[in-house]
Amino acid sequence: MQNIKTKLLIALSIIAPLAHADFFDDFNNHSVAGWQTFTGDGNAELKLIPMDGFVRMQVDATKDQHNIYWTIIKRDVAQSLDMEKLKRPDYELRVEARVRPSHSPRRVNFMINTQRTTDFHEHLREYDLGQTSDWQVISMTTRNFDAVPGDQVNVQLGVTDWGLGEYYLDVDYYRAQVVKVKNAKPDAGEPLVYHPPVPSLETFKHHAKVAHDAVINSAFPEVNFNNWKSDDARVLTVSAGQYPLLRWDLQSFRGKKASGAGVLALTTQSVQKGGNYVAALGEDFGIEFDKVRVFEILAGDANWQQSIVTFANFTQGKDLQSVINGQMIFDTDVAEATGKTLVTIPRPVMQRILDGTTRGLLLQPLGALEVSFYDSEHGDGSQAPVLHFNIRAK
Repeated sequence: MQNIKTKLLIALSIIAPLAHADFFDDFNNHSVAGWQTFTGDGNAELKLIPMDGFVRMQVDATKDQHNIYWTIIKRDVAQSLDMEKLKRPDYELRVEARVRPSHSPRRVNFMINTQRTTDFHEHLREYDLGQTSDWQVISMTTRNFDAVPGDQVNVQLGVTDWGLGEYYLDVDYYRAQVVKVKNAKPDAGEPLVYHPPVPSLETFKHHAKVAHDAVINSAFPEVNFNNWKSDDARVLTVSAGQYPLLRWDLQSFRGKKASGAGVLALTTQSVQKGGNYVAALGEDFGIEFDKVRVFEILAGDANWQQSIVTFANFTQGKDLQSVINGQMIFDTDVAEATGKTLVTIPRPVMQRILDGTTRGLLLQPLGALEVSFYDSEHGDGSQAPVLHFNIRAK
């Protein structure tokens, strides 16, 4: 009897902690059991492939048309968590993963939700992985996460809008922990709020007017369009095949550190748009259109001049997608004529601009629209594109 009791106590001592252990998957068993894959919006495909000690999110977007898609892996980890603790206000959920991208710079995202969640952006954070293909750890700790015993706790990792090619994100491990708020470690990486509010321009100390701006046209790659006009107004027109380029002289800021996000300010001259995208494409996909996309310029002619730049000499014989970051910074709605179109530039991107790693910005249309912004040579230049930002004190 004593032997049986001893064995029972040992068994219970093993089972009890496992009943409310933190979730951890190191993918060392060549299995993806328990994980689900989902895709949406565009026409990207996702495969979750067991590798040697990690898993690979293999994304094929070669059949996608607009570079609007999302791909995620998802798992309900509620059974591995102490849900009694998690429902308490002094505890939160922390997720962590070690990841490695095929292309850089790119952003990935964490999302956490339950079957009762209605605001799917509340516990959604993006992470700019920088210009490295090395392994790196990212983590997110929730704030006021509403989960109680009996709920699902769905943890996700996402790759969205990386471009129109083939990509992968390797995942070395994924961890989910119930943590006491006052003891929680700072999050790894730099959690970025999805679609953050635009800061007031009065909060910025530095206001850099664009140094060079011009449009290039893929249908006429040898032609310079620096004299582009709308009636008598000098403008930068975004339309199918025609893309404005923006470049700043920020040499004096080399070595400085960006403090928070910046803002790109464009003054709208005119907007032509229309079309019932929702009726044709559905609500979720259709609402993505009639916007302007802002991309980082990473290659091509670093010192292009607005008076002579063309599509051909800017790209230097390369495909345009290899010259820019294939994942846009932001898709922005456009202000009406004479209004200000304000675009948040996340801090990591702002840092690359200050460093000169990002050589400027390129605008593209998202949808069948044509938008014109005043350029730096219109009138007295007061309506030129401006980059607003702050730097950290030493």
